[in-house]
Amino acid sequence: METPFPPFEPNGPDDSARGPRLREIPLRLVFPNLITILAICAGLTGIRLAFENRYELAVSMVLVAAFLDGIDGRVARLMKATSKFGAQMDSLADIVNFGVAPALVVYVFALDQARSLGWIAALIYAIAAGLRLARFNVMAERENKASWQSEYFVGVPAPAGAMLVLLPVYLGFLGIATDRSFAFASSIYTVFIAFLLISRLPVWSGKSEGNRLRRDLVLPMMLGVVLYVALLMSYTWEVMVFTVAAYLVSLPFGARKWRRKYGTLTIEEPGIGDDDIGRHI
Repeated sequence: METPFPPFEPNGPDDSARGPRLREIPLRLVFPNLITILAICAGLTGIRLAFENRYELAVSMVLVAAFLDGIDGRVARLMKATSKFGAQMDSLADIVNFGVAPALVVYVFALDQARSLGWIAALIYAIAAGLRLARFNVMAERENKASWQSEYFVGVPAPAGAMLVLLPVYLGFLGIATDRSFAFASSIYTVFIAFLLISRLPVWSGKSEGNRLRRDLVLPMMLGVVLYVALLMSYTWEVMVFTVAAYLVSLPFGARKWRRKYGTLTIEEPGIGDDDIGRHI
């Protein structure tokens, strides 16, 4: 005779007895994580290609990794597939693609001729990228976010840092001799980019919803983007050098805009300093 009541389970219900339905995961939840994994593969492949002296392919793979790592979160939000697992995967991918891979590629290409100084510079950049990403994650977890966070980054973001730190490689592709003097100069430049990552410099992000474009400028802007991509495909390394220079030149203008609005040169916001570090160690 069957009992009308389910049997008592002291350790809670056994989910494995409910059939395969609970073990099935929608494909839309998996797709963004596949993009993240592909980004990690591209970054690690870039490291391998650098050690094989195939530098142009190595840099291309690092840039592809940065691109994939930049779109996986947006794809997840568009597909309504965000998850804590995906966020953790994305953080791990950021360390590889924006910290380790660029540092090793620039070290193998140029910094190794500076011996220990070059290696120290590469280490400093990789660690600075990790610290920058950790600070970003801490700020993202805050329940009450400041209004300026939608408009400014605190320091240069890690994806931009990966693009900037590869400048010595771009210059080498253009024919500049990668001798010992070039290696020392590149080491100093690498440390400078590492400082920009962990600094409190206000960097305009362009993500504010209040930023709008005049109607008559929409088509010229679209044409400018097409022209930039066409030039990038035809004169890749020249355009990358120009992009790095333009980005570095734009930093003081973002800081100037911040100073006019908030009256300080750097972002001094409670909750992103020592207190946050202490709470999250």
